[in-house]
Amino acid sequence: MDRLPQTIEKLAFVSSETDEAERARVQLESRYGANDPKQADVIVALGGDGLMLQTLHRFMNTGKPIYGLNRGSVGFLMNEYGEDDLPDRIARSVVSRIHPLVMEATDTFGHIHSALAINEVSLLRQTHQAAKLRISVDDRVRMEELACDGVLVATPAGSTAYNLSAHGPILPIDAQLLALTPISAFRPRRWRGALLPNYVNVRISVLEADKRPVSAAADYTEIRNVIEVRVREEKNSSSLALFDADHNWDERILSEMFRY
Repeated sequence: MDRLPQTIEKLAFVSSETDEAERARVQLESRYGANDPKQADVIVALGGDGLMLQTLHRFMNTGKPIYGLNRGSVGFLMNEYGEDDLPDRIARSVVSRIHPLVMEATDTFGHIHSALAINEVSLLRQTHQAAKLRISVDDRVRMEELACDGVLVATPAGSTAYNLSAHGPILPIDAQLLALTPISAFRPRRWRGALLPNYVNVRISVLEADKRPVSAAADYTEIRNVIEVRVREEKNSSSLALFDADHNWDERILSEMFRY
């Protein structure tokens, strides 16, 4: 189990560009000091889920824990904002280790593009026509043809993001699973996706790519006109996210499951 340093002495603050987040950064730096992230014990991200995602990417594989404070809109990945006793609050938080997905996307020119995704890898149609996709798991074809707006592979961390909006399942953060979720499936219309072990390799082939072009995205990295996308969990890379002990990730997941 991952643990924080016994004492939290140096905090580094990063913020989104909104006025609210910038004001919070200035206020907190005046109170707790402004440290370089390389020398900090913990990095505090001020903003919304987008800023938290960027910060997790930026400090991946550095061993730097990221503690988010919500100065944005949704803030599912963030803790409730508060300025008092911040080092003690961080010291009591729970550490979650997040492994990203690696996307390897081949475009129509045969170029292979690689990118990491903490939330999801998604494929989306580029025109008014539905995409036609073939899905293989560990090199065995599981679906010959899926006509849809797209499909995504989500991590537990990303299961409450785009995946949830596409009616995919919410996964506990420690679940050894990936969610494979269609986006507006047309044929087969009743297919709702699959839960996959996190050690599998998923290959999504684009059928009729010239007529029905498709783009692929790993979080915020997008590749246009792809013909094949391979997705797997990257075991050798990880980011550390911190959540308040009284409102940790498991509690957030349970709360989200019972919303109506």
